[in-house]
Amino acid sequence: MMKPRFYLTKNEKWAMNSDMNTTSERMLLEKTASIQQKITQELSGRIVGQHEVIEQLLIALLAGGHVLLVGVPGLAKTLIIKTLADALSLQFGRIQFTPDLMPTDITGTDILENKPGGGREFRFIKGPLFCNLLLADELNRTPPKTQAALLQAMQETSVTAGGSTYELPKPFLVFATQNPIEQAGTYPLPEAQLDRFMFQVSVKYPSRDEEFAIVRQTTVGREYPVSQLVSPKEILELQKLVPTVPCADHIIGATVDLVRRTRPEDSDMAQIRENVSFGAGPRAAQMLVLAAKARTLLHGRFAVDIEDIRALTHSVLRHRLVLSFEAEARGFSADSLIDSLLSTVSP
Repeated sequence: MMKPRFYLTKNEKWAMNSDMNTTSERMLLEKTASIQQKITQELSGRIVGQHEVIEQLLIALLAGGHVLLVGVPGLAKTLIIKTLADALSLQFGRIQFTPDLMPTDITGTDILENKPGGGREFRFIKGPLFCNLLLADELNRTPPKTQAALLQAMQETSVTAGGSTYELPKPFLVFATQNPIEQAGTYPLPEAQLDRFMFQVSVKYPSRDEEFAIVRQTTVGREYPVSQLVSPKEILELQKLVPTVPCADHIIGATVDLVRRTRPEDSDMAQIRENVSFGAGPRAAQMLVLAAKARTLLHGRFAVDIEDIRALTHSVLRHRLVLSFEAEARGFSADSLIDSLLSTVSP
């Protein structure tokens, strides 16, 4: 039996590129490829390091996906998101999630007011959810009923209130943060909501040199303005381009097999069967391929490579694996199991 290939010949690449050969699409591709470099350079005035985090936020932006950033306090999670919104000319909204926050505090509510000609009527007052980029700060600090207020917005880009449905501005993205240390007074996100996030990005401590630069840069009282590099209209054009990026069937097949191998009942790996209670669903494979297409554009290429899949697998899968109690007792983590999964994928 012939071993599947995870590379493309020149002829295959040329055939796949034919769908993206128009002048306008080539111009968009060139523009997209330069976005990462420009934004990284623009953000360097405020943000030191965290290049991988910034890249994954840009990938999610292009793919229209939501992101959950997990990291201890003080790692500039909020600053990265706010600065990115400034650089992309996006209408920014922020919600500080607290235990007493109500769903209507997020979505908005109907109020009864007097009409100019007499009488009264209900008028809907939009909540902070009506923006392009929403920072859901410490999302796990609010009860499930308030967390659930985001579900429709994240899935359908709309809000239903008082029997009426209101469309949210486009593009619409939720970048949420979560502190992994504190457990008291927090409410774990339900699996259905976690699955709505394209990525769970781990924000790590900076290196010694980066931390030195952070301290020196932030203690001089200097403001670093951010230029607006891309408009919301241009972002929507780029988001429409992402699904048209070619992805060979054998790469889609490898992605599907990778995701299916996370499920104990379908996996041929003893580590998965013994340590995972529930694996990732079909949305994981969809998100992984779509994110890989966005990464392809950012890197200035026309066709998805297996390395695009490998580079994003941890962020797509780590919050979709439900580990067993035995796994936690043995010291296994989702990332270590994903490492084992990736070792089965040929380069």
